[in-house]
Amino acid sequence: MATISAADVKALRDRTDLPMMDCKKALTEAGGDMEKAILLLRERFKNVANKRAGNETAEGRIGTYVDPQGQVGAIVEVRCESPSVVKNEHFIALATDLAKQVALGNPKDVDALNSGPLAWQPSMTGQDRINETIGLIRENMRVNRFERLEGFCGEYVHHDGSVGVLLAVKGKSPDAALLRDVATHIAAMNPVYCRREDVPPEVVTRETELAKTQAQREGEGKPENVIEKMAEGILKRWFSESVLLEQAIANQTKYPKKTVGDVLKSAGLELVKYIRYRVGEAA
Repeated sequence: MATISAADVKALRDRTDLPMMDCKKALTEAGGDMEKAILLLRERFKNVANKRAGNETAEGRIGTYVDPQGQVGAIVEVRCESPSVVKNEHFIALATDLAKQVALGNPKDVDALNSGPLAWQPSMTGQDRINETIGLIRENMRVNRFERLEGFCGEYVHHDGSVGVLLAVKGKSPDAALLRDVATHIAAMNPVYCRREDVPPEVVTRETELAKTQAQREGEGKPENVIEKMAEGILKRWFSESVLLEQAIANQTKYPKKTVGDVLKSAGLELVKYIRYRVGEAA
């Protein structure tokens, strides 16, 4: 029998929001397999959360930049040593400048970002810009990762710098505020998939079976056709919670009864890609 540690139970508790004893029992039945334990819990309990947060042990900040003169944007994660630095104006400016360099300079990796000349100040490299801020704050800093998108871009960074989103769309020239609203939604809701077609077939099969199991349990004694309709409703609800374009947009005051897909479609836009970074998560 697998040994179930307190840390494993806590990790499952953090991912599902269920009581510790239920988590321990599920892990024991699953032989210590975390994903199997989550499936067991989902079969037994309605509305089980499955949070996707990775290990968040590092300090740092997300920086974004969208070029107002072109169709390009970038997002970076910059690490530092202590929480107090995250909201320092010099560190915030550094994260923005490094995102700007990714967008305009298009480096192939972190080493190229560090060694390449800044697009707006060729006498200084990315590392020079980092060293400049280190000199002001007296704390080590480094770029952990970055990505760059082309197209009409929008962005959002949470006020504490812990989460940031960059997205690209195609279609009509978009309203920057609309793109920011969508990016803000992605930051808050953390969708698992962009569109229904992105959901792997094996995941659809798994969720279909889970929906049937839940419908049979909740609809015990009801006609089979009613149970089938219940299962369809449960599966539809799962898609509406997991797939970005099918999620009800967070700002329902501004976009009443609209999904993210509705909002983009009504503006003549199609989502190409989005990137969501959280400081310290597993890349």
